[in-house]
Amino acid sequence: MSKHYIAIAGNIGAGKSTLTALLSDRLGWEPFLEGVADNPYLADFYADMRRWSFHSQIFFLAQRLRHHRQLLDRPNSVIQDRTVYEDAEIFARNLYLSRQMSERDYLTYRDLYQAVAAILPPPDLVIYLRASVETLLHRIRQRGRPYEQQIDPAYVQRLNDLYETWFEHFTLCPILTVPADRLDFVSHREHLDLITRKIMERLQGKEIVTFD
Repeated sequence: MSKHYIAIAGNIGAGKSTLTALLSDRLGWEPFLEGVADNPYLADFYADMRRWSFHSQIFFLAQRLRHHRQLLDRPNSVIQDRTVYEDAEIFARNLYLSRQMSERDYLTYRDLYQAVAAILPPPDLVIYLRASVETLLHRIRQRGRPYEQQIDPAYVQRLNDLYETWFEHFTLCPILTVPADRLDFVSHREHLDLITRKIMERLQGKEIVTFD
C-alpha cells in the first residue's frame, strides 16, 4: 500500500481534531494532533491578543514545522490536524490585518515561515472543513474551553473569509472541501463513511469529487 500524507484544515471549531482521530481509527493511519492545550501562551493570547500574538504564533509555527518534519519520516500513512500553511496564511495574517500584531513582528514571522516552508514537501491532500460562523460558535461552546468562550463572532468571520481567499489560490496539492454544516461525522456514521470514501477517491486521482 502506498504511503499517504493528508492534512485537515479549517477554522476554530470546525472539527479538525475530531475528524483526525476518527479517520485515524477508521483507516489505521497515524494521527498528528494540534495540541492546543500545550501552547503556554494561548490563554494569555485570548486575554490580550496584541501583546501575545507573536509569541503564540511562533509557538504554533515551531510545533507545526516539527510535526511536518516528523510525519514525513514516518513509514506509514499519516493525518495532520491543521497545516503549517494555516498558521501563516490565516491566523498570523489576520492578526496583522486587524492590528493585533505589529508589522515588525509579522515580517519577522513571515521570513521564518517562508524560509522553512519552502523546503517542506506538501501533503498529498488537504481536507478543508468549511463551516458557517453559526456552526463554529456552536461547536466552540459545546467543547467548553474556558479561554474560547468569549471569542468575538466577527473574529471567527474574518478567519472564515481568509480561509476562502486562501483556498482560492492554494495550488500546492489537491483539496477536498467538506461541507461541515450539513455533515455531522461525529453523530452519523454514514457521514464519516461518505467523507472517507471521498478522501480515497481523491487520493486515487479522481478530479471531480462532490458531496451532492
